Amino acid sequence: MEITSQQYKIIEPLLPIPRGNLKISNLQVLNAILYVAEHGCKWRGLPARFGRWHSIYMRANRWAKQGVLDRVFLALQENDVINIQVDHVSLDSTAVKVHPDGTGAPKKNGPQSIGKSRAGWTTKIHLVAAGANRAVAFRLSPGQAGDAPEGRKLLKSLEHCGWEGTSVIMDRAYEGDETRQLALELGMTPVVPPKRNRLTPWEYDRELYKKRNEIERLFRRLKGFRRIFSRFDKLDVVFTFFIHFALIVNTLFSVNRP
Repeated sequence: MEITSQQYKIIEPLLPIPRGNLKISNLQVLNAILYVAEHGCKWRGLPARFGRWHSIYMRANRWAKQGVLDRVFLALQENDVINIQVDHVSLDSTAVKVHPDGTGAPKKNGPQSIGKSRAGWTTKIHLVAAGANRAVAFRLSPGQAGDAPEGRKLLKSLEHCGWEGTSVIMDRAYEGDETRQLALELGMTPVVPPKRNRLTPWEYDRELYKKRNEIERLFRRLKGFRRIFSRFDKLDVVFTFFIHFALIVNTLFSVNRP
């Protein structure tokens, strides 16, 4: 899989002007990052066809520190080519095992959302998706963090983002009163089944709830990238860089996908 010139044109104006090794274009760098993300290899393992690996690594590292892909991801949310009108979003999380390369090093500067759960050292990706091809927002937490509190933080980040009037599909991990009330305060309709021990259960749109599989399919696409399926990076800024990259690539490849 490689990003084509046509797909690249969608995000080309959003990327910085290359500096340093000008022989390597931004498109070459993106496809080199795609290779690393897909195969989970180290930067030194890049095939020679991409150019000097150190030059690619330095540009990718610079982009990560400057939040370049964060801005590209946000810009794509408003791109007329990408933007899709939907009547619902889905909220869920998935756990990622942390590779031994990603553990330890407590003196590293920067947040490290890594915690010990029953599955060992893990990181959770909390995500809001609009359909199976488009992510709206995400955040990281240590593996032992609860879904509902982190989900509420993510929902609060959507305030004033134009998602009022939509339904938010959630599983029973988010059926608490506080989470449902927050969704209502944000102008969204919670679609979540009550737990079986609820004394006063509520009705919910069962047909719409079936679309919760959309976010599961998006997680499946994300975990097709080995650098996301297993966390190799100690710092959140680097792991987040690969998540943003995978979401951007998924968006670019879904433009003409039915």
